[in-house]
Amino acid sequence: MAYRKTPAEISRLEAARDHLVVRATEVVAEVGWAQASVTAVADAAGIAAGSVYQHFPSKAALAVEVFRRAAGREVEVLGEVLHGPGDPVGRLARGTEVFARRALENRGLAYALLAAPAEPAVGAERLDFRRRYRALFAAVVREGIAAGALPPQNAEITAAALTGAIGEVLVDPLAAPDENATEALLADLTGTAPRCAAAPPTRPTRHRSRSRPASRTWRTPHAHHRLRHP
Repeated sequence: MAYRKTPAEISRLEAARDHLVVRATEVVAEVGWAQASVTAVADAAGIAAGSVYQHFPSKAALAVEVFRRAAGREVEVLGEVLHGPGDPVGRLARGTEVFARRALENRGLAYALLAAPAEPAVGAERLDFRRRYRALFAAVVREGIAAGALPPQNAEITAAALTGAIGEVLVDPLAAPDENATEALLADLTGTAPRCAAAPPTRPTRHRSRSRPASRTWRTPHAHHRLRHP
């Protein structure tokens, strides 16, 4: 009769595997895929190098798991924002800002996920996750078209262009950070998202001036009185 692991043994192995992936992710964020050797990961996890192979058959398999978990979390966060409250155009901008801000707050890992040289298996995962990002953006673009907030367009092409633009814009700042330029970069990139989807420009907010009398009248569809603005 074949030996079967007890629930306690399975739980212990799963915990050890999770710990290994967490430490491997930290190593990748610090030194990149190429330098994240099995020995370096084992040292970070406090285990012998040979013990790594009890959980993963190869370095590539470990790297793929690191990528899937880290990128999967970013997809989840982006999805929460894009499917959240608000109009489609606003959600496109917020999704772009949240994704970029998270990347700039963890530059080493973000660069590894987006652009750092990696093994072919990781490269294949990177392409798959780009398709997931595109699908999220495309869904919001289609929603915007249906609501009349965006003009008719190919949502898949728009989403691909936006996904590519975000990654391209972030590559250099992630590799050579300039903390003083972070907020300006986020503002510019966030503004690019609605333009990429051909959203009409928003009207600037009008403020009442204390030194000038009211000179212009605006009517609202549901109001029977006049609102005076400068």
